[in-house]
Amino acid sequence: MRNPVRLKNFKARFLPLYVIGLVILATYSPDARSFGFAAPLWIAGTLLRGWGAGHLVKNDDLTTTGPYAYLRHPLYLGTILIGTGFAIAIGGFLSVLALLAFWPWFAGYYFPRKEEVESSRLASRYGERFDRYRTAVPALWPRWTAWSDASSSIPESDEAPASGDSKWRLDRYSDNNELGTLLAVMIGGVFFGLRAFGWAA
Repeated sequence: MRNPVRLKNFKARFLPLYVIGLVILATYSPDARSFGFAAPLWIAGTLLRGWGAGHLVKNDDLTTTGPYAYLRHPLYLGTILIGTGFAIAIGGFLSVLALLAFWPWFAGYYFPRKEEVESSRLASRYGERFDRYRTAVPALWPRWTAWSDASSSIPESDEAPASGDSKWRLDRYSDNNELGTLLAVMIGGVFFGLRAFGWAA
């Protein structure tokens, strides 16, 4: 299994986020009601990210199995759910501030930049196959039914192999560093739970 602690997450640019998070955890006590609304969101987000990470094959294939048959970016939707959940868990006016900071940043900067870069890379590598996928499968809002490529029987080039293994795999989950996300969510959830129910001073 891959080490869930990624050194790149400890770069200086992330330091303000960690400081803000620690200050909130140390000084602000969320209530049980906020925690109750928030927990299902970050649990759903973690499960969705885990489902996607176990299917995702970076650089070697166009992944269209698992949650990728319903939406193109399950990891990002999972991040939205987790971030929104933790913002709600804070409770009170700080929840509003957290949501006003998180959503515009994600929707206005982070996701559009990632979508442009990733779509450009996949389009250049997989051509019409990716165009069919992008046309049929929404970015963040899931389809009702799983998508399958009607042209998948057409032989692909060596540079763009067809997706062959549709099963969720633990090695992919680990290789995509999803253990770190799971660990972070678990730690955050435990701390918020302890404070929300008065089990920590």
